[in-house]
Amino acid sequence: MGQAHSEEVRSKEDITAELAEKFARKCFEPLELYCLKDNFKSLADHQQNIRYLKEDVVAKFLELPDVLNVSPVVFQMLSYIGAFPFLEDAPAVLGFEQMIVCVAILTDRYTKILAKGAATRRKLLFKSMAVYDRKLSEIEKRPASPTVEAGEESKEGGGGGGSSGTAAGRSHAPGFAVDEAGDSEDDMGAEDVDDDELVLAALNSLDLNDAFKTGDLHAASTHGAMIPADNFRRLIMLMLLIAPLGPTETLSTYADRVVGDGLDGLRDTANNILSSLINVERTPGITFAQFRRIIPANLPFLFQGFNSLFEHFLFSRNLDFTKKRKESIGSSGPSIGSPPSPPAIRRVLTSSSLPPLLPDNNGAAHILNPNILSQLSFFIPGDELFRRMRLLYSGADAGFSMGSFETKVFNWRAPTLLLVSGTRLAPSADVHHHAQGAEGIFTDSLPPRRFPDGSPAGRSEDRVLFGVLVKQPWRAAHKECFGDAETLLFQLSPVHDVFRASLVNKDYVSFAKAPAAFPGITVGCPSPKAATQARHPSLRTLGPVSLVIDSSFEYGVFTHDYTSRGGAFATSSARRYDFQDRFQIDDIEVWGCGGDDESKAQRERWEWEHREAEARRRINLGTGDREADRQLLEMAGLVGGSNRTGGSMS
Repeated sequence: MGQAHSEEVRSKEDITAELAEKFARKCFEPLELYCLKDNFKSLADHQQNIRYLKEDVVAKFLELPDVLNVSPVVFQMLSYIGAFPFLEDAPAVLGFEQMIVCVAILTDRYTKILAKGAATRRKLLFKSMAVYDRKLSEIEKRPASPTVEAGEESKEGGGGGGSSGTAAGRSHAPGFAVDEAGDSEDDMGAEDVDDDELVLAALNSLDLNDAFKTGDLHAASTHGAMIPADNFRRLIMLMLLIAPLGPTETLSTYADRVVGDGLDGLRDTANNILSSLINVERTPGITFAQFRRIIPANLPFLFQGFNSLFEHFLFSRNLDFTKKRKESIGSSGPSIGSPPSPPAIRRVLTSSSLPPLLPDNNGAAHILNPNILSQLSFFIPGDELFRRMRLLYSGADAGFSMGSFETKVFNWRAPTLLLVSGTRLAPSADVHHHAQGAEGIFTDSLPPRRFPDGSPAGRSEDRVLFGVLVKQPWRAAHKECFGDAETLLFQLSPVHDVFRASLVNKDYVSFAKAPAAFPGITVGCPSPKAATQARHPSLRTLGPVSLVIDSSFEYGVFTHDYTSRGGAFATSSARRYDFQDRFQIDDIEVWGCGGDDESKAQRERWEWEHREAEARRRINLGTGDREADRQLLEMAGLVGGSNRTGGSMS
């Protein structure tokens, strides 16, 4: 009875302190916690016996670049998460207890005690960035236009989102979440039911009674909330910058990426990513419906960089533990953060001594750069990319031919990334068949064009960038495709999109040279053997979601037939409509994902092939050793057989 009564009268402040104490004990090592308390003491301001962190202090400590103007967004997130688990009280003053909670949640360490609530961290991050505005709420609830509603109705009925191609039905590119019919009331209700699983998991971990579990937990629902587009663009630029950041690296290591052309590239890449969420020409912000559908599919590792960034609070910049410390630092905050034992340890942030993110290839690489590499890490684990990339093939350097591609790529026994950039072909060239030469031959090999370009309304960039991640070694495939369920097809520009392998069929990747009917590289298309048995053997058979590169490496085509619901690759979660991009190839690169062991294996394979080729060239018949020459010809099956007539050796 006494314990139950004690729980009933506990204040929110007591519960917050208890949760911070539990995070501190379960989620941090003693040394980490000691560093966190030291950093807080050295950074905090004082007012009426309250110690707290201010926005400019946090921005300076984390070295957030002023040019990105992202510190207000980050501080808003911290002020919201700092109120956890009583989010209705946000924004919170960032005291020591609040910073324990923020660092634990933003570095994923909270999962050590709140494993059941891990799935809702994404929603917590959305709320921490969102604003609640009546006008934005009205936009969110506004009915979709008749054109889009018709497209949605057609899609639900199996006709496909606007695939008819009529002028009325395709006056603009639909498919973005803001252009679609809003979620139903039932969906919104279901969304809010699990809105606070993370909060409930925290309260359950403290063994609190039901009185606290049924409080005002839904005060800050996602209904009517949006993340302003400009705020999210700035956050994406920060996430691109910190994606390769190591726990002991300072952000100033990457200062060259926020000046001049580096900053322009950072902004362009962020715009490509933002375009997968919304059409900035049509909506001011990102709703949770868009956020929860597209982030897991296209950007599952978007917030991974927070782990290393906020772990900086767990490294001391001014402590030297070689000196014996007799006292705990300060007296404010919970009774945690005592000097660790043994004290002869130094835990500091240092400038990067790691090798560069990408190797110096003497100017041979033209597509992959640090910004694109960070963009890739948003859906491919960064430990497979950063400082592990090897340029295997560059069309601009080795020549645009399948022979060069085969020589450079086929010996790599680890995953590879193929990137192809190009410029869209003018619609008149492929619709009216006025193209001449190689372009005309390529266009004539394709089925008649039925779909518009894939860019959203308001974005008319002609440059496109596609790619494919292949986990298996490349090989010639004249009868069947290769690849597996981990193969990824993706687009990086002008819209970020990821098309994951499905189980509808296994037509993942094909590399076919002449005399195949349609030589080239295909991703998501029927195998070369199946293509020869197609209804129209004179035309290429394009997969529902597919990429085709012709054998001359001059032209390519990407097809997204949303109506078909996909083939070897699933359809887009962002663009729910049919589109096709036909383009002239500017460059092709293939990068090997691997370390020194993979590079050594490839080098040894190349050296073996070089020795074999040299040995074959040195064979010279008629040198005088007639018996040796006859034995060689017999081994080749040219003489000595009972059913063969060989030439005379005399």
